[in-house]
Amino acid sequence: MSVFNLPSRADHVGSFLRPPYLIEARDRYLKGEINAQQLREVEDKAISDVVQLQKDVGLKAITDGEFRRTYFHVDFLRQLGGVFTDEPRTHKRADGSEELTPPLIKVIEKVRHVKDIQLADFQYLNSLTGEPGLAPKVTIPSPTMLHFRGGRGGIDATAYPELDPDFYDDVAKAYGEELQSLYDAGCRYVQMDDTNLAYLCDEKMREAARQRGDDPNELPGRYADFINKVVARKPQGMTLGMHLCRGNFKSTYAAEGNYEPVAEALLSQMHIDAYFLEYDDHRSGDFRPLRFLGKDKTVVLGLISSKFGQMESKDDIKRRIDEAATYAPLEQLALSPQCGFASTVHGNDIAFDEQRAKLELVVDIAREVWGD
Repeated sequence: MSVFNLPSRADHVGSFLRPPYLIEARDRYLKGEINAQQLREVEDKAISDVVQLQKDVGLKAITDGEFRRTYFHVDFLRQLGGVFTDEPRTHKRADGSEELTPPLIKVIEKVRHVKDIQLADFQYLNSLTGEPGLAPKVTIPSPTMLHFRGGRGGIDATAYPELDPDFYDDVAKAYGEELQSLYDAGCRYVQMDDTNLAYLCDEKMREAARQRGDDPNELPGRYADFINKVVARKPQGMTLGMHLCRGNFKSTYAAEGNYEPVAEALLSQMHIDAYFLEYDDHRSGDFRPLRFLGKDKTVVLGLISSKFGQMESKDDIKRRIDEAATYAPLEQLALSPQCGFASTVHGNDIAFDEQRAKLELVVDIAREVWGD
């Protein structure tokens, strides 16, 4: 018997375009013109506005738009004990577009949970979403981000002479304590954002992993075991999802490739409740990998692009949902944009009214397909 485990068939990845007044306040804070409390008051207003937007378009899963972050991952990971990150950098491509150079993420000591990272942010979000049927959702980076970018060389050998089991157990324990703090505050829905498993679908990224001393054929299974250590510490009654991303900086991408190299480890071996999979263009391949989906899991099809403002055809999206349903039961599927609208503070190349229209399209199609 299939079980649908999300608040709604219409969902989203979590980040939203920052309003100009929030970007201005962040710049003033970095210049020392306002203090942290003054910045937080501006963030509070912007979050209140974006929560209302989500309610207005009919979404049930509600996030804070990631408005308190500069980057989807760095702001969280650097608050774990034992982790060092520098700032990501941008540079110009030959075609004039900007590309984000990933931050250096290093494990320099034993990883530990030294404070509740998302608790205060969740408590404010929760104060805005206390209505029946609404589910405040917290987004955090996947723990695999602590391994993939640097490999063995990015993890201090004195702290961790061997990665298995000590490193993986320590990270899982830190994540488990963070999830518990959120659960105790009333959070029942968390999404982990993971670029690494999607990158392992791209031969260029697979070769880079080999150069770091990792076997790209072995990593998906290892990461499934790693994530399962986190899942084992998740509070009972909390839904834990995972979003796979191929890059989303200013509407660009970093990787491409069919999910086949990671599909079995991801959809069968990993004990996640729901997967948000990018499927907005040819870079993601076909739906055949969905054949590995377990009966107690949900795949949220990212068929609507968050990168560009051009609107998709409702009939085309319905046809693609039908195609996906030939590999996984329709009752185990849902719909969302393929990624957030602003994985970094810079935002994608899309207008605010186009962002709203995309969300309305997701909700409309979900209602027509599933009666949601």
